[in-house]
This record gives sequence, C-alpha cells and structure tokens, in this order.
Amino acid sequence: MGDQHKHHGRSQEPPLPDPLAFFLTWTTYGTWLPGDERGWVEYGKGSQPADTERQGFAESLMRETACTLNPEQRRLVEDTIAAHCRIRGWTLHAVNCRTNHVHVVVAADRDPNEIREQFKAWCTRKLKEWQRVHAPPEEPIRTKWWTERGSDRFLNDEESLEDAIHYVLEGQ
Repeated sequence: MGDQHKHHGRSQEPPLPDPLAFFLTWTTYGTWLPGDERGWVEYGKGSQPADTERQGFAESLMRETACTLNPEQRRLVEDTIAAHCRIRGWTLHAVNCRTNHVHVVVAADRDPNEIREQFKAWCTRKLKEWQRVHAPPEEPIRTKWWTERGSDRFLNDEESLEDAIHYVLEGQ
C-alpha cells in the first residue's frame, strides 16, 4: 500500500486551481500590426518595440483595409458574445467592444483560446449578415474582421477578477 504513494524522486506540486475567469482581448483586422509604434506582441516572445520597417511589411501583406467598427457593429458584437455565453452556459462578467478591439471577462469550462475563437467566429457571422443588409451593394463583403490570435489572462482570485471587470467596464 505504501508503495502507491512513492514520488520516485519527483517533487509533487499540487495542481493549480481552475481560474475563476479569463480576461480575453483581440483586435480588429489591420488596426494593430507587428511593428506598431505603440509596441506590439510577438507570439511566443512577448512585447516588442516599435519597428516601422516591420509595420510597413505587415501593411503590404494586408488583403483588406483595416477594420474599424461603428457603434451599431460594436453593439452587435457585444450582443453576440452575450448570446453565445447564454447558449453555452458560460458566465459573462463583462464585455466591451471598442472601434478596434474587444475585451471580454468570462468564466467557462474551456481553453481560453477556444472561447476567444468561438466569439470571433460567431461575431464574424453576425457582422457579415449585418453588412449584407446595411452596406452599399457595391461594397464587397469583408472577410477579415479580426487579427489572428489575441491575448488571454487567467483570473485566479477575486481581486484580479474585480480589477478586470472594472477595467473592461470603466477603464476604456
């Protein structure tokens, strides 16, 4: 019986508790490119300084114009995220869609990347539907609404959860 509890020379750290929620952020297509003067995040490497040459190269690769959301589109994004949370049984603590980015604080039993990608996919569908009704007929239907990936923060305690909610609702 005692042999079942041997550690075989490895330290046994207790597993981390599940986070209370996630703080998810993503930007609209073309509004915050690699090399941006505000600084930017390189996947797997973190924050990077401005680099005008890199930004120019990123601009040359764009397949559509930068996407800036109007007030009606912003409301549609927020409503779509709220509806998706209701359907999935996720707890939406806060959402704020700005002209060039989205912040969401959500509790869910999924990987945060999966959550963010579901939000982006459903918002894209709804924005395309909106565009078909409201845009001039000669305007092509946008295919690129969001940048790839985004950021996620694990909110592991009540204080960080409250701080994130406050930032999303009041700090914009």
